[in-house]
Amino acid sequence: MLNRRNVCIIAHVDHGKTTLVDFLLRQAGTFADHQALKDRVMDSMDLERERGITIMAKNTSIRVGDTKINIVDTPGHADFGGEVERILGMVDGAILLVDAAEGPLPQTRFVLQKALRENHKIILVINKVDRSECQGTNRIQEVENLVFDLFIELGATEEQAHFPIVYACGRDGWCTLKPDEVPAIIAGEKKADLKPLFDLILEYIPKPKVDVEGEFKMMISNLSYSDYLGRLAVGRIRSGIIKKGTRAFRLGVNDKGEPIKQAFTVAELFTYEGLKQVPINELDAGEIGIIAGSEDFDIGDTIVTSESSVALERISVEKPTLAMIFSVNTSPFSGREGEAIQSRKLRERLLREVRQNVALRLEETETPDQFRVLGRGELQLGILIEQMRRENFEFMVGKPAVLTKEDSKGHILEPVENVVVDVPEPAVGDVTQLFQKRKGILTKYEPFSIDSEGKASRVRLEFEIPTRGLLGTRSKFLAMTRGEGLISSEWKSDEPFKGEILHRNSGALVADREGETVEYALLNLEDRGIFFFGPGIDVYEGMVVGENNKDTDLNVNVCREKKLTNVRAASAEILVTLSGIRKMSLEDCIEWIDDDEWIEITPKSVRIRKKVLAQNMRSVKRSER
Repeated sequence: MLNRRNVCIIAHVDHGKTTLVDFLLRQAGTFADHQALKDRVMDSMDLERERGITIMAKNTSIRVGDTKINIVDTPGHADFGGEVERILGMVDGAILLVDAAEGPLPQTRFVLQKALRENHKIILVINKVDRSECQGTNRIQEVENLVFDLFIELGATEEQAHFPIVYACGRDGWCTLKPDEVPAIIAGEKKADLKPLFDLILEYIPKPKVDVEGEFKMMISNLSYSDYLGRLAVGRIRSGIIKKGTRAFRLGVNDKGEPIKQAFTVAELFTYEGLKQVPINELDAGEIGIIAGSEDFDIGDTIVTSESSVALERISVEKPTLAMIFSVNTSPFSGREGEAIQSRKLRERLLREVRQNVALRLEETETPDQFRVLGRGELQLGILIEQMRRENFEFMVGKPAVLTKEDSKGHILEPVENVVVDVPEPAVGDVTQLFQKRKGILTKYEPFSIDSEGKASRVRLEFEIPTRGLLGTRSKFLAMTRGEGLISSEWKSDEPFKGEILHRNSGALVADREGETVEYALLNLEDRGIFFFGPGIDVYEGMVVGENNKDTDLNVNVCREKKLTNVRAASAEILVTLSGIRKMSLEDCIEWIDDDEWIEITPKSVRIRKKVLAQNMRSVKRSER
């Protein structure tokens, strides 16, 4: 049996996990000296590289001496917590990354709580110690104390609370175990690399506790795909050995949740060497490996070689908090810019996503061409929409709805979240007002960064707010903080319904006919509100073209052209242009729409439309919608 360690890297979003993995791979000799490398090699999806966040958990490995270290890079955003939860069963320890200036944030708490429940050994890495906020202050010591307090609060055992601490700068690829060496390393007076972290992993993270002689069992924790072999099952071998060509069984569940057993022949076996999947003849207990042979692998299934074996307990994750309706595209422009899929194909695509992502669920609705997708947050659903859009699909989505439940007395309960925001001090008043209008309660006020004059330049605020209240706040929050604010949230509990929250106090400007927008028409209507696009755009009756200044909808003719006359126009008229257009991204549209509207998604466009297109069939009053 090979000497190995299985470890994952967990942290809040943007605390430097993927960058640290880059340097672990490089300094372990995974890549040749002449090999050209791009930053964040583990972020393989286009969306991950564009947004600068990790969305899918991924595996890699490095070799230190005669020891193989399997590393799993996990997402840091709360919306992708399901990825973290299913990965923790594959490893025996975790590297907890915390930003030296920001300290532990909500997702830090979430992932740490899960790791402690699995009884994993934790190595704390305080990253970005070179940040200016940490120089000449005791901020690093404060962060150490905050993390220790968090361990105690989450019920860590005495052994878990005695965690080793590493001080690192992942961007420059160095770390040290001694905090007093940090200034000298930053100044270049002393050289350092990641060897102390390698040594600590080998010393502190235990070897896999597995039964090599027992019957073969493997839990599928992730899925991959090969053009030649089809679906691939990724997971940790809990016990036994499996060889290529062996007859095996998949113990899973069907669509109704009933247990099933399916026989298959192991076509290929792979293990991770660096970023590559390397073929191998057998996998033994403790290894993180890949099995090919069945097109029906699902996350949570157990693979065994004995027909009488019992399945392992399926992976369970936190329950969803949001629901969104996905529908077949029924607009007049359906099929113009992409593939106008029918309900069968839409259902198959959503089912495929749900099987790969245990944090998502799919429900049928009373309407055969509409499906209800349940997830963790707006970002998670937005990523799914963007992925489907890039696959050339056309479809529609509705406004996200928060999932409520009833207690034993019939009272409505709704999810409430802990929200932590770091904002510039001048923006504190506006941000506090924004959340308090949405039923948020301020629970903590903490000066975060002290300048040379002893004044707080940044402040950390904590709120308890219904999940409903968070919908549509992100763009407003960024505008109030001029893009300098940081916001993160974590589900806290289900609490009694907090009352109605006004989502949007303005109506919509709706096109009253099909045609192409004309600048002359837009100029004459711009005192009625703000438009979402300029001239030369194809529109149809019922399509939302802008936001009304009043709280009612307004049907407008944005295709009206100027009548030609024999009177010469004044030259000054040529200089008149639209004063401003609000370009709406997918996330902006999700935040903006109301219950009576759809977002039409195509590979080239994102449009907002009314559910009822004909203007004589719908009311313009909000109370009658």
